[in-house]
Amino acid sequence: MRIPAHSVCTAIRDDIVAGVYKRGSRLTEEVLARRYGVSRVPVREALRTLEAEGFVVTRRHAGACVAEPTEQEAADLLEMRMLLEPLGAARAAQRRTEAHLKVLRGLVRLGQERARRGSSEDLRSLGGWFHETLAQACGSPSLTSMLTQLRHKIAWMYTVEAPNSPVESWAEHGAMVDAVARGDAERARALTALHAERATGAHRLRFSGAAERVRTSQHPVNMSGPRH
Repeated sequence: MRIPAHSVCTAIRDDIVAGVYKRGSRLTEEVLARRYGVSRVPVREALRTLEAEGFVVTRRHAGACVAEPTEQEAADLLEMRMLLEPLGAARAAQRRTEAHLKVLRGLVRLGQERARRGSSEDLRSLGGWFHETLAQACGSPSLTSMLTQLRHKIAWMYTVEAPNSPVESWAEHGAMVDAVARGDAERARALTALHAERATGAHRLRFSGAAERVRTSQHPVNMSGPRH
């Protein structure tokens, strides 16, 4: 069975974000194909996609390598997110479906419950799902794709400190969903802008030597479907 290139792309991207491949390290088709248990064809396609996304660069005499973003490029990503997430929330207020609202409200309930309990690891995952769902609710595939790429790249370049008040953070999520549910685009935009601005201060660059250590996880692609 031929493994889809997008599954290979997801696996390589996840490993880049997780730090399995150091910034600047070579990515050879043969080694990647062996690692993920696929042929070189989907690996080649995946590397082209990752180059377009900015995770990979092609260098003369070296081939595909993990990109080495500058501090300015990393800072630009946070600024872009602060502009695009409020736009996505405003669009979601106009275009969301009842299914989107159901998921968002369910995530807020879980987040508020975990925040009261102090379950920080659960909150990180729930926060990611919340923002992913909000991006999907905007009704614009191109904007959703841009927001998804931003999340991946920011996760690659930054560590994020837990909020000082998780309960307050999830109250902000709840207010954003209320605005989206009412179709109040301007309030959804304003609340999301404030939330994004506060979250930006918790981001710390990973570009130190300690953060560059290679991890050794293995992720065969051809086992049980695409990874998220």
